[in-house]
Amino acid sequence: MNYTLMADLVGLDKIINSDPVAITFFIGYMAMFASAVFFFVERGSVEGKWKLSLLVSGLITGIAAVHYYYMRDFYLQTGTSPTAFRYVDWTLTVPLMCVEFYLLTKPFGAKGTTLFKLIVASLVMLVTGYIGETSGIDNNIMWGVLSTVGYLYIVYEVFAGDVAKLAKDSNSPALGRAMFLLKIFITLGWSIYPIGYMVLPGNLLSGAFEVSSIDLFYNLADAINKIGFGLVIYSVAVAETAKAKLA
Repeated sequence: MNYTLMADLVGLDKIINSDPVAITFFIGYMAMFASAVFFFVERGSVEGKWKLSLLVSGLITGIAAVHYYYMRDFYLQTGTSPTAFRYVDWTLTVPLMCVEFYLLTKPFGAKGTTLFKLIVASLVMLVTGYIGETSGIDNNIMWGVLSTVGYLYIVYEVFAGDVAKLAKDSNSPALGRAMFLLKIFITLGWSIYPIGYMVLPGNLLSGAFEVSSIDLFYNLADAINKIGFGLVIYSVAVAETAKAKLA
């Protein structure tokens, strides 16, 4: 029996025997893939200025689907967390989610400087987080603090910065509802990532729960945040398109 077939059988056995982490990798892959197809198809149903927003939503979930395919196989074959794969995924998809904030408010006056600040903050958050996860116990708190600074800046932009001000001045009920939901994603949905980081050995919440459970929480959070983000953007695009047709 060749190695690939044996690995597939081991992976299938984990799924059949209800390994929750293996199951969430599989569900995450399928959910992201299905969502990408949905967003790409639905681009044709919205007004021109919103097509790019749905394209980015499709790219976010499509990129995540590809990475989840490989992360699933890595976990099934090794039983360990695919940290490097996960950070590659986040480094591509999180800045794209910041692009979504810009595209969402661009019809109402968003500037390129806002996009630049959001992307820089997201990269600071991710690069320092990866260094912290891979540099050893002695350094992970310091790098975690730096990563949190990047995250908090994004929170500031959404709640009180340029993004928040543009949403408030837009006079768009659809955008107002979308920003309310996106604030929930940013504060509650994204909070699982710093919490998962702080559970690592030597960190502030070390021992709070099993490190082996982190992938379970990350997988569920990824699916909810990335797909949910896209659906919020889709709802605004559909509402604004309908409003434009009635005007």
